[in-house]
Amino acid sequence: MSEWIYCSVCGNKIRDRIRKDTVLKNDPLYCPKCKGETLIEVNNLKVTVIKKPDARTQSR
Repeated sequence: MSEWIYCSVCGNKIRDRIRKDTVLKNDPLYCPKCKGETLIEVNNLKVTVIKKPDARTQSR
């Protein structure tokens, strides 16, 4: 059994999947849709966000 990882910023499904025995620590998760990057930890199919991205400045 495996599940998809979802972006914590936009909620889009990421290309990565996790299994029940997957363990990740300080993994940078990149979302191609919103181009945001978040640090996550995964243990027993539970995804925990460590650091959300900082506010980006708007370019003109």
